[in-house]
Amino acid sequence: MFPPVGLLDQGPESARAFLAQAGEAGIDHVCCGDHVSFYAGLGFDGLVQATALAMLHPALPIYIGVYQLPLRHPVLVARQLADLAALAPGRLIFGTGIGGEDRHEVAICGVDPATRGLRMDECLAIVRQLLTGKPVTYHGRFFDFDDAVIAPAPTEPAPIIIGGRSDAAIKRAGRLGDGWLGLWNSPRRFAAAVQLAAEEAARAGPNRRPGTRCRSGAGSPTPDRPPAPASRRPWRRSTSSRSSASNATAPTAPPKTSPGSLPPTPPRAAPSSI
Repeated sequence: MFPPVGLLDQGPESARAFLAQAGEAGIDHVCCGDHVSFYAGLGFDGLVQATALAMLHPALPIYIGVYQLPLRHPVLVARQLADLAALAPGRLIFGTGIGGEDRHEVAICGVDPATRGLRMDECLAIVRQLLTGKPVTYHGRFFDFDDAVIAPAPTEPAPIIIGGRSDAAIKRAGRLGDGWLGLWNSPRRFAAAVQLAAEEAARAGPNRRPGTRCRSGAGSPTPDRPPAPASRRPWRRSTSSRSSASNATAPTAPPKTSPGSLPPTPPRAAPSSI
């Protein structure tokens, strides 16, 4: 569930009390969004929000839905994810997408809006490999570096869930993610998306691990059920109060790469609807 707008502005005690009520009510996790400078300049960095929420409750998982990864440098994001994994082990679900509702927001971050999808593919590959703690060398279209290391590596890296409504986003989830976060989808679209992601995962090769499913829909607490222990909560099942439609994801797992080096993403003729 998403907390009330402005919860963190009300001070730590109010936020702590709300999160305690959410946990006692059996809520599986709380969500937060992400923007840098949305339309009139509004925003709240998703990883900063997630850290604040995690520090105000000892057990609730935090779901970022979604972080605009292409607007950031992936080495910096990997550092943040590793740090948050140390502060709140096993409690972060890293939902990420390409954004784009406000093209100006993308442009002022130095990113051509037409390249968001291509940048996302490179970012995902880089972040995943850096979170292993091994040296990473990457020479791609958007990022170029040698021997980057993020240490210590998290013992339990956050699941990476790919958000987006387009077929390109769903395929990206099948190819590079641990799941797909959809929104405003009909049951027919839901089923088609699951199939599309599964097909893309199969094409990615035999090293894809069994997939997980995510959904975004109307959620409600279950007062007759006690809260599940943090170690048993269904991390990758998401409910969002922003939508009444439930949606899903399909099999996904990180691509196989040789230790210490990542293949560059080949350029494409067109950004394929991103």
